[in-house]
Amino acid sequence: MSEQYTGMAIGVFELDSECACFVALDAAAKAADVKIQAVERNRLSAGACVKMRGTVSNVNAAMEAALRTAEPLSKIVSHTIIAAPSEETETAIRMTINK
Repeated sequence: MSEQYTGMAIGVFELDSECACFVALDAAAKAADVKIQAVERNRLSAGACVKMRGTVSNVNAAMEAALRTAEPLSKIVSHTIIAAPSEETETAIRMTINK
């Protein structure tokens, strides 16, 4: 599974509502050619974190759409884009999926 994302940028956003995460990731996937790598539930609250992959320009466009959609629905806890994740970063990302 992880090899299919090699060389791709990663966009990560976290919201305080899992439901809002699904609405935002739907907007992201419709706005640009990105693959949703994971949705991880926040163990301490009702929120979730979404990881999406693609080219830098597609991840940027998808992130803009996701955040614009999420803003009236939920608190945006955090968001970032890593254009070229290092192998160490990729390892850490893989470690958090399905945990």
